[in-house]
Amino acid sequence: MEARAFQGSYDAFQAAGAEVIGISADSVGSHRRFAASESLSFLLLSDRSGAIRELYGVEKTLGILPGRVTYVIDPAGIVRHIYSSQIMVTRHSTEALDAVRALGPAGAP
Repeated sequence: MEARAFQGSYDAFQAAGAEVIGISADSVGSHRRFAASESLSFLLLSDRSGAIRELYGVEKTLGILPGRVTYVIDPAGIVRHIYSSQIMVTRHSTEALDAVRALGPAGAP
């Protein structure tokens, strides 16, 4: 549902000058199959070791489920918005797009 929501807004992200990248612990092969089956236009990256998750401090929900966190990062590499929800997964794309648009065309507040 989350990936479909981002795909549904992908053109709007592109128009706002943003790039969408999905990251999970799934394998590269799994990502390829998933992206093909869902006709995803954005990049999916595999974080099998959890290194990226650790760098960004993504915690597990209830200590067992991988967290679902969306970051809006400006062109300078500064995290400008964070949205975390295991339940309201379709809201990730809406929150992120609103934050991207708030940054403006140059990506700065």
